[in-house]
Amino acid sequence: MAKMISQDTFDDVVKENVVDFSMSPSEAKEETIKQFEAQGINLANIIKDLAINTETGVPIINETVDKIKSHISQKSDDTQQLLELITVLDIECQKSLAHRVLAGKNGAHDALITLLEQTLAEETLNTTLLSKSLQAANSLTQKQPDLFDAEALSIVLKLLELKDQVDVTCLTLQWLQKACVMHETNRQNIMSTNALKLMKPLLLKDCPRVVRDVTAVLRFLVLDDDIRVEFGCAHEHARQIANELLLELVELLPKYTDVNVLSDLLLTIGTLAVRQELCTVIDDAGGLTVIFSIMKDHLTEERLNREALKLLRALAGHDAVKSHIVQQGVAPIIKDILETHQSNENIVSAALACITTLTLRVKEHSTAFFETGIAEVMVEALRTHPKHKYVQRNGAWAIRNMVSRSREQCDTWLSFGAEDLLNAAMTEHPLVAQDIKAALRDLGCKVQLREEWTGTAEKKIAA
Repeated sequence: MAKMISQDTFDDVVKENVVDFSMSPSEAKEETIKQFEAQGINLANIIKDLAINTETGVPIINETVDKIKSHISQKSDDTQQLLELITVLDIECQKSLAHRVLAGKNGAHDALITLLEQTLAEETLNTTLLSKSLQAANSLTQKQPDLFDAEALSIVLKLLELKDQVDVTCLTLQWLQKACVMHETNRQNIMSTNALKLMKPLLLKDCPRVVRDVTAVLRFLVLDDDIRVEFGCAHEHARQIANELLLELVELLPKYTDVNVLSDLLLTIGTLAVRQELCTVIDDAGGLTVIFSIMKDHLTEERLNREALKLLRALAGHDAVKSHIVQQGVAPIIKDILETHQSNENIVSAALACITTLTLRVKEHSTAFFETGIAEVMVEALRTHPKHKYVQRNGAWAIRNMVSRSREQCDTWLSFGAEDLLNAAMTEHPLVAQDIKAALRDLGCKVQLREEWTGTAEKKIAA
């Protein structure tokens, strides 16, 4: 088994080469690597690209953290020097995860927390120092949310209470986002505080930046991506957030024209609509009318329409809301989107999936779509993306749902060449062959069905 050394040991030898042998940092690191490899040392755990101080031979990230700690302990008044040190730390942490982990081990998180506490405690708020510290905290917490502790959460809550500090508020919300990724404990701790009540007034401010960051936090709070936890609370979190903020999010839709803000709002509403009563809340608030209007006004916008289609599909999980969606005229809108974004596989896939859900087991809905002439557009979409598995699968689903209770449509579909396209897709994408066979079967086409397994009984049952 190969021997291994610590980062400190490696850094000490680099320092020795720089100070005692007057080598440049690059020469010192190269020589150190050669020395250890010659001794059979495995350097896989070593960060070899650390920036080195040419005078002291110490890694800049270590030196910077130590200087920040010293500045805090000595209560120095040299704010400019402190800002420069924080900027250096921020830059170093942005280089790689390994740099951030090293900074965290050297106490960078605790130093930044202390700095934020001291800044907030001052009579006159130094917003520049606060912003710089938050930027560094964001960089440090990226992909290592374990650093985010109770002290950090306490500071976040204080920062969210600040008035008329847009930059600080946005940086605070971004810090919360990073703390939520792949960390269920952090999400539960945040939900157990009054964070939602503090974020609610932020949504009502006429500030697109703040709205986008708040909605991002809400989506991150309902993630279920922490493999260390057997059961997460994503559904419960979504319910709590929806009960507190869903109506406000819906009411924000007609107030903005910015495509990015609208896309984030649609995505967030769709993420929170996890229960039937919540779908009803959106419908009762006039959400469907607003969503249709947004889709019509921004027909060429890719992301916005993709999120709108996903939201409509989520709302269609409620049968009554599904009926309202179709009755209020969604079919021609989806047809226009399919025609406009025919070459975009993501939009096509989302649109076909939406049609699948809206036409499931309801003949009237299938008729409403068919009468718009959407069949030819759907077939053309399948013809345009023969290599895209999910487009072919979603197309097969949509065709099956449309004809399963409306067999009079079959001749029209077949006249557009649906049979040949589906047979070609079945050969190209064997993993979705069963879905395609179901569509062919309901179209009345010849399908070879294979019995995957036949049981044999030890004793035959008498007739």
